[in-house]
Amino acid sequence: MTDLLRIEDLAVEYKTRRGTARGVDNVSLNLEENKTLGLAGESGCGKSTLGRSIMRLVPYPGKIVNGKIDLLLHEDIVFPKGVIEKGFVNIMDLNEEELRALRGKEIAYIFQDPMTSLNPMITVETHFQEIMKAHDPDIKKEEALDRAQEILDGLGISPERITDYPHQFSGGMRQRVMIGLGLALRPKLLIADEPTTSLDVIVEAQILEEMAELKELFNLTMILITHNLGVLAQTADDIAIMYSGRIMELSPTEALFEDPLHPYTQALLESVPDVSKPDKKLSWIPGAPPDLVDPIPGCMYNPRCKHTMDICKTTQPGLIMNDEERLVACHLFGGEK
Repeated sequence: MTDLLRIEDLAVEYKTRRGTARGVDNVSLNLEENKTLGLAGESGCGKSTLGRSIMRLVPYPGKIVNGKIDLLLHEDIVFPKGVIEKGFVNIMDLNEEELRALRGKEIAYIFQDPMTSLNPMITVETHFQEIMKAHDPDIKKEEALDRAQEILDGLGISPERITDYPHQFSGGMRQRVMIGLGLALRPKLLIADEPTTSLDVIVEAQILEEMAELKELFNLTMILITHNLGVLAQTADDIAIMYSGRIMELSPTEALFEDPLHPYTQALLESVPDVSKPDKKLSWIPGAPPDLVDPIPGCMYNPRCKHTMDICKTTQPGLIMNDEERLVACHLFGGEK
C-alpha cells in the first residue's frame, strides 16, 4: 500500500503564563491510503492538537515548532496564484494561499461541536455554496445545490431541508451536515474530531455506519479522533494511543484489543465497562495526567504505572518495533531513547 500521509518529529507548543507546554511531543507516523487511523487517549493527551496540526490549524497560543507533514497529491492543484505540483508536499512549507487551496480539496476536518462550527446566521445551502465557490469560483449555483443535496441525501437528510438553518436540526443531523461539508470537495484525507460526541448510542451507530459507507464510496483515508475505544473497535484499521502529547502504542486494531502492550493501553481497556460481564469490578486509572508545563523526567506515565522501574523515572522510552506491525514506547520492551 502507498502512504498518503507521513508525519516526522512533529512538535507543538503552547505558550502560557506559567510557561511552555508541549501539546504534541515529537510524533512520527505514516498513514496508508484508504485506511482509517484512530487516535485515542484521555482528554488533553494531544489528539485534537495532532489532528489540527496536519491542516496547520493549531489555535493561538499554540505553534508548530518542529517536524514535517508530507501529504501525497495525486494531481496538480491549480489555484489563482500558482500551482502545487503532484507528489509528496510538505505542508509546513506552504504559504497561506497554498494552504487554502489544499484545505477542503485534499484534506477536510470535521470539528467537535457542530453547533459552534456552523454559522447560525446562514442556511445549510449557503454553507455548501461558500465552500464550493471558494475552490471553484466558476461553479454554477444550480450545480452546487445539486451536489449538496446529493450529499445530504446520502447522509439521511431530506434534500428539501437544505434551506434550513443549523438551529432547526437535531444534534445528530447537525453532525451529518458537518460530515457533508467535509465531503463537499471530495477530499482524499478526512480528519474527524470526536464526530459522535454528545450523541445517543443509536444516532452514534447510524453516523458510524454512514461514515463507513462514505469511506468506501469516496475511497477516503480517515483519521478518527475519539476517547471512545468502542467507536475505534468498529471503524479503525489501526489505533495510536496517545498520552501527554506522545504516542505510547501504535497497533492494528484487532491486535491492540486482543493483546494490549503498553500499561497505559491496558489500563484504558480495563476501565471500559463490559455489559457482558456484569460482575466485573469497574477499574480506573489512579492519579492524573502530568503537568505539561512542568514535565517530570523519564516516562510521563510512570507515576500512574503498575510496572514502574528505576529507568522509567529517568529515561523517556522511544517507540520501538515489537513485531512487524506494532510499535510501543515502554521500557518493558526496551526502547531507551
